[in-house]
Amino acid sequence: MRSVRLSAYVALLAVVCCVAAGVAAQSRQPNKIRVLLIAGDDVAPYHDWREISEKTREVLVSSPRFDVKVCEEPLIMESSTALQRYDVILLTMFNKNMPTITDQAKENLLEFVRNGKGFYVQHLASASFSEWGEFGKLCGRKWVMGTSGHGPRSVFKVNVVNREHPITLGMEDFKIFDELYSKLQGDSPIEVLVSAYSDWSKKTEPLVFAKPYGKGRCVHNALGHDHKAILNANMQRIIRRAVEWAATGKVTN
Repeated sequence: MRSVRLSAYVALLAVVCCVAAGVAAQSRQPNKIRVLLIAGDDVAPYHDWREISEKTREVLVSSPRFDVKVCEEPLIMESSTALQRYDVILLTMFNKNMPTITDQAKENLLEFVRNGKGFYVQHLASASFSEWGEFGKLCGRKWVMGTSGHGPRSVFKVNVVNREHPITLGMEDFKIFDELYSKLQGDSPIEVLVSAYSDWSKKTEPLVFAKPYGKGRCVHNALGHDHKAILNANMQRIIRRAVEWAATGKVTN
């Protein structure tokens, strides 16, 4: 009987130790970066907004660093309480058919970033809310209908012009099949990380750039026309690093 009790005690102790070890391991795991991806509209059929948002999400969740929630209603930004759950807002939506957001949503977005969190805008999303001047400053540069443009989608060389920034640290120039956005508008200071020469504008155009906004950080990635562009290996690297940097101010890998 004593032997049976001893065996049961040892087994119970082993279970307790395993549970404790599991809890300790969990406590050592870094908190995931909480991403709010806002999608839901674009210039169909030229941009498949659902494909763009889903592939961008796939790129992020392929890394254990991110917890991504997708919302197809930009008016989620009317709730500052809802936004506080997240570390970074990722916008892939251009509100072609949706109405613009309310003044309260605009102020909540600005305060979210000003207070130390992140904002990442991708491709034509910078054309959103055309009546809102401060949104252009948040993006650094923005697409303006009738002024901005691009030549035919093609393979072009992308130049990594800043290899010291955490987003592009150690990256080399690469090629991508995409739209080369040109004549983005704005004059606020930006830190250009990636650029390319446009045959359409006859100028070197900034394609990925970063800037501070209050205590927070913004990244504008003008690449990403479709799943082919988004799933380019270097584009995936930029997306993951840029979203992490916008959220935290650093990049872990």
